[in-house]
Amino acid sequence: MATSKIHSNIIFSQKVADELGKIVQQFPAGKVFLLTEETPKELCLPSINNVIEEYGIKTISIRGGEPNKSVRSVEQVWEFLSKNGADRKSLLINIGGGMLTDLGGFVASTFKRGMSFVNIPTTLLAQVDASLGGKTGINFNGLKNEIGVFNEPDAVIINTGFLKTIDADNFLSGYAEMLKHGLIKNPEHWEELMQYDLKKVDYDSLQEIIAHSVAVKEWHVQNDLTEKNIRKALNFGHTVGHAFESYALYDNRPILHGFAVVYGMIVELYLSAKVCGFDQVKLNEINQWMLQTYGKFEIESSAYDELYELMTHDKKNEGSRINFTLISTIGQVEINKDCSKKLIIEALDYYRQL
Repeated sequence: MATSKIHSNIIFSQKVADELGKIVQQFPAGKVFLLTEETPKELCLPSINNVIEEYGIKTISIRGGEPNKSVRSVEQVWEFLSKNGADRKSLLINIGGGMLTDLGGFVASTFKRGMSFVNIPTTLLAQVDASLGGKTGINFNGLKNEIGVFNEPDAVIINTGFLKTIDADNFLSGYAEMLKHGLIKNPEHWEELMQYDLKKVDYDSLQEIIAHSVAVKEWHVQNDLTEKNIRKALNFGHTVGHAFESYALYDNRPILHGFAVVYGMIVELYLSAKVCGFDQVKLNEINQWMLQTYGKFEIESSAYDELYELMTHDKKNEGSRINFTLISTIGQVEINKDCSKKLIIEALDYYRQL
């Protein structure tokens, strides 16, 4: 698998071991490897232990958390694969959250110039976003996902049962990406997300809602794998959100990715009202709901210049221009929108004073 595939096989199943076994048996003995992190190793791996034992799958566990999405972790997994005889005909199974599937996909895409990989996402963020769509990568030089390649996994196995192992904040972090999918593409999906009871999660009904969210992500990926055009829609909330996320790390107040995206969407909805005519009443309604649900990352006006500087490093930018994805109404996206520094600062000021 030296070249990028256009579409992954997305499997919704509560029988992960059965689905994984069908995939693993297609690879030579001794050529299947598994990468995981601490929490999934304890809580999720038992469900596939029989497959690991039957096929003699060698496993490696790395430390979880965004700071470990690094070159050092990649080197650790490369060394593991090299010492255990991995080659281009091998398979790497990535089981964990978004950090793990991003990193594992990058490892598989670069080792021996490319080996097959399968993602088994264990968090909501990974199930609706990170494990899908072929974006792999690691953080570098203080910037999120600065190094990476586009390469689709052979398959993604989604089991909502794994979501019972994550806490409320991590659930909300993944829910943020679902909210984004509704806002950029599907008003009906947005409405069902607004009506879903976040305080009493029904995992059975959640699978169908996740499938709706995944469909939005996959539509954009299938139409624009390498983000030259419409896939940029998926970056709504992320230009400002990634800046918040990086700033929070610098300031020793780390925030989960989905929370950063929500704060980014609040700012970018303001920009949408100013640039694309997004309804002001709807803007206030959505942003108040987001603040009530996600709280607020407090910033001072002294942080504006640093946040703006972080936005200038966004990978979607063209030249010196910060490239925003905005919306004119729920379900109607406008890509490649230009905003002046003055307007961006105004939007940050709007957020700070909420």
